[in-house]
Amino acid sequence: MLASNPCYAIKIGLQTEVDYASVGTSVKGTIIDANTNHTVCDLDAMKGYHIRPYHNLMAIRIDGKYYKINSDNIVIRTKDNANGFISAKGKWYRGLIMIQNKNGQLTVINNVPLEDYIKGVVPSEMPSSWDVEAHKAQAIAARSYALANLGKRARYGYDLKDTPEDQAYGGASAETAKTNSAVDDTKGIVLTYNMQVITAYYSASAGGQTSAAAWGADLPYLRSVPSFDDNVKKNGHGIGMSQHGANNLAKQGYNAYQILQYFYKDVKFARVNPEVYN
Repeated sequence: MLASNPCYAIKIGLQTEVDYASVGTSVKGTIIDANTNHTVCDLDAMKGYHIRPYHNLMAIRIDGKYYKINSDNIVIRTKDNANGFISAKGKWYRGLIMIQNKNGQLTVINNVPLEDYIKGVVPSEMPSSWDVEAHKAQAIAARSYALANLGKRARYGYDLKDTPEDQAYGGASAETAKTNSAVDDTKGIVLTYNMQVITAYYSASAGGQTSAAAWGADLPYLRSVPSFDDNVKKNGHGIGMSQHGANNLAKQGYNAYQILQYFYKDVKFARVNPEVYN
């Protein structure tokens, strides 16, 4: 077991410094003032709502009319957390949606359990039609990257972006049964080096050979190896795991753990402490 700091959820930036946010819930929901924990208003299922800045507070449009929200920091949640989803940015998400007014513009954040986050990453980063062992390798690499980079975007109020600048994340809208199974089968498993979770870099393809250079940083768990993606031109930085290479190795009979040990040097696997991991 690898002990870790408590990580019940991760905050993913969906929109940063925008002029409005369109939200809704799949079941009945509610908006809560994050500063006071008081209910602002209830939300009807499958109905769209428009939120915009109002001075240093916010306003919500309901049935064509705007109403002031006396808060600069709100949380949207469903009343059925087990089965409900929240829409933002045109997609459905698990967990909570946080909206903050910062200097007259809105930042929209998905506060979501880490495993649910990974379920939205794997099919966004790798085709769901690929081999299941490649999906498992992707889940472990994505989980490791996320845990190693908590707080990376703290100046914006969240941990990671939902784009390939960090990891592509499509929320519950991106999930498939196949990729969710790969996440469940590797729950909590991360890559470590010297007892620390690594930033498990990966890219679509390395063009035949991966790179051990990570933007000038000397990371001992990176190495240059044939990437097994020779028929695919280089796409991305080429550091760490090649996603096309991972799929090709899986089709040759490699399992997820063999794939990852091939692309990363001297790494070990650990499962984060279940007492503090969600």
